Amino acid sequence: MNKILLINDMAGYGKVATAAMLPILSYYGLSVYNLPTALVSNTLDYGKFSIMETTDYMEGVLPVWKDLGFKFDAIATGFIVSHRQADMVTKYCKEQAALGTKIYVDPIMGDEGKLYNGVDDSRIAVMREMISVADITFPNYTEAAYLTGHTYKEEGCSEEEAVEMLDGLVKIGAKSALITSMRINGKDCVIGYNHENGERFVLTFDYVDAHFPGTGDTFSAVLIGRLAKGDNLKVSTQKAMDAIRQMVLVGKNDADKNKGLPIEKCLYML
Repeated sequence: MNKILLINDMAGYGKVATAAMLPILSYYGLSVYNLPTALVSNTLDYGKFSIMETTDYMEGVLPVWKDLGFKFDAIATGFIVSHRQADMVTKYCKEQAALGTKIYVDPIMGDEGKLYNGVDDSRIAVMREMISVADITFPNYTEAAYLTGHTYKEEGCSEEEAVEMLDGLVKIGAKSALITSMRINGKDCVIGYNHENGERFVLTFDYVDAHFPGTGDTFSAVLIGRLAKGDNLKVSTQKAMDAIRQMVLVGKNDADKNKGLPIEKCLYML
């Protein structure tokens, strides 16, 4: 894998979405291209923000790329603004997948049991559309619960319930799946299923009490970067978990955590 397209939003202020993923994937030696789904003034954690949807722009871009014969080894999708946009991106991903392109879907909707600011229930159906074309999807626990119709529990869930959610993502259409930020039987975990070898795995981690936006985007970038290097899904997941923990520890004393993780300071850790 060399050429990767990011279909995600672009924040003017803050290391989230494309702004978080681009430096990491570039550091791994990938040629990174981008198609913004929205232009966002700043991370949503500041409480006040401006978003401009770019669906009309995207509709103009994709036919031009098709005429020019642009192809990608992988596509990573993130924040999708509307059903119209999801239909367009899903169709494009299906076309590219038929040419051998890997499709990675981060169904960005919410965290900590609730949807993000500016996201409503209609986004659930939109993200199910995206997952239906995914080689790998990696929602957090909140997103997986919404997507599979399970109830989010603040105290976490049993391994049986986690497996049911994981299987639910596969039933939607994903070949392989991860669920991040889970608490299973009292332990903080990431649970995963790799369709290539039929392996299901649970990886535990030590929670660091510091909140940063963009940790999911950073996780997915490291995960994809390691997969591109040839690591399998379980190993790539563990390395992504380790990288997030290290970055959080580096930035945990920052006065303004709303701007995201200190990614550039931490690239050498990858």
